[in-house]
Amino acid sequence: MANRVVDTKGTVMSASPVIEVEDLNVRYGDFHAVKDLSFQVRHGELYALLGTNGAGKTSTLEVAEGHRPASAGTVRVFGHSPRDRGAVRPRMGIMLQESGFSPDLTVRESVGLIGTLSGRRDDVSRVLGVSGLTHKAAAMVSQLSGGEKRRLDFATAVYGGPELVILDEPTTGLDIQSRDALWAAVDRLREDGSTIVLTTHYLEEAQQRADRIGLMHQGTLHREGTVAELTRTLPSLISFALPAGTPPPPIDTTPANGAFHVETFDLQKDLHRLLNWAHDTGVDLRDLQAGPTSLDDVFRAISRD
Repeated sequence: MANRVVDTKGTVMSASPVIEVEDLNVRYGDFHAVKDLSFQVRHGELYALLGTNGAGKTSTLEVAEGHRPASAGTVRVFGHSPRDRGAVRPRMGIMLQESGFSPDLTVRESVGLIGTLSGRRDDVSRVLGVSGLTHKAAAMVSQLSGGEKRRLDFATAVYGGPELVILDEPTTGLDIQSRDALWAAVDRLREDGSTIVLTTHYLEEAQQRADRIGLMHQGTLHREGTVAELTRTLPSLISFALPAGTPPPPIDTTPANGAFHVETFDLQKDLHRLLNWAHDTGVDLRDLQAGPTSLDDVFRAISRD
């Protein structure tokens, strides 16, 4: 019997990971796309799997989705092989980068068809409302814009409120209003207990929303953790400019184009020291900026590893 835990609302949940990846390898002939990859996705979390182009994240997700066999290693979804479609598919919704709907079906017919194939139950009108497609229900898929097709992809993924939703570049091609609506729908899924796996090139989305992030590069998982854990692996930055003739500040700086930069793993202490020095000497710290590193910086760092 699986271990069980109780969340803050008193809901009983399985403590077993929703997705378990152990020593996964994926090869395409002589090309080694994924190399000894291991990670877990926990119940109820939003896990972002990010990576540089060609990092292997799409191959990894294709194995987890049951669309591709592993060359070696083990992947379990809800404790089953992802190729066990009867056990896994009714519990999983997938938003691919391109789903390839029949252009001759209407939006309503497309959602209903995919819903039926998934084995989940829902009301098509409700799903169209969630995805912002009610006004397009009778339109042919061939008549949809790129952004509307992405909303249709999302609608079929969340049909029936699946326990696990995989979102592959979900907001590509969406305007700001549509993005906000999509994330509001994802938030509601999470409130209902769904687990979300996300890939995106919009790093700010992962930084704002992910509970944990896995960063892949060249087929391997280079770093994993919360945003705070990942950004703490790089120093924070203080930058400022000084008037001509000002004595040097009391901390190590790197001059660049008339400005000074300080890299520090103790932002509060060094910023306090710099501000006290400026106050005591009457110096104006021009264009002062200070803050922790961003996920973008961590992402760039792994490509240099």
